[in-house]
Amino acid sequence: MTPITEVEGRRVALSNLEKVLYPETGFTKGELLHYYATTAGALLPHLRDRAVSFLRYPDGPEGQQFFTKNVPPGTPEWVTTAGVPRSSADAPARMVVVQDLPSLVWAANLVTEFHTHQWLVQSPDEADRLVFDLDPGAPATVVHCCEVALWLRERLAADGIEAYPKTAGSKGLHLLAAVRGGSSERTSEYAKALAVEAERALPRLVVHRMTKSLRPGKVLVDWSQNAARKTTATPYTLRARRAPLVSAPVTWQEVEDCRDPARLDFRADDIAPRLQDLGDLMAPLLDRDRAAPLPAP
Repeated sequence: MTPITEVEGRRVALSNLEKVLYPETGFTKGELLHYYATTAGALLPHLRDRAVSFLRYPDGPEGQQFFTKNVPPGTPEWVTTAGVPRSSADAPARMVVVQDLPSLVWAANLVTEFHTHQWLVQSPDEADRLVFDLDPGAPATVVHCCEVALWLRERLAADGIEAYPKTAGSKGLHLLAAVRGGSSERTSEYAKALAVEAERALPRLVVHRMTKSLRPGKVLVDWSQNAARKTTATPYTLRARRAPLVSAPVTWQEVEDCRDPARLDFRADDIAPRLQDLGDLMAPLLDRDRAAPLPAP
């Protein structure tokens, strides 16, 4: 029998709580649900009002993985959904919007990473996030990503934009900033221009194109996730990796001090103490008054 729990007055069916999802550590589905429930205070504000893509891995990271963008079959009627624009020739897609704790627990029971767009469902024509995904090509590591991130931080600051770093939860680093006044297309153009500039400034370290032959030993400054259709791992989401790694916000001091890739590996058990000590390091992204206007083309 599938156990039913009540979350803020909603009945949520849970399943396979003892199933081991991360064999490297023995981390179970029940622990995954506990992680999301106890991290909800920090996670939910970054999900709220954003259509969610789920990367599902119901048999663990070593099993089948697949993205779910449309509303999954069996979604409870109390879970918020929204029409999301696609191309002008297609009808809008219908996607989940995780607005509250019951919806978060229901979605977590599907065993998911949470990925969101860089715009809100009520204003899809305006990007409110700028994102760079810094992806190292071996033998480069997150240590090299940190060096690139520091350059981008200063370059963005010159345009009045404050960036906030988080780990990718795998091998790289993400930079996010709150922006206003531009479409996803305009934001993508700006991000690409900065990626090209970074390559010129740091030619031995940076590449802005995804061509595989260019990437060994360098950091790809991936600007493409600013496109309207793209989504990026949400702060505090677990990732489908060998261990229960988290896409964790970090301080700029941690970025500056990073000399060992392991220093920026954060697991589920690390997040509660960090939130207690540091709070949500990405909370400033939620303050619309702090969003910076994109520079004129």
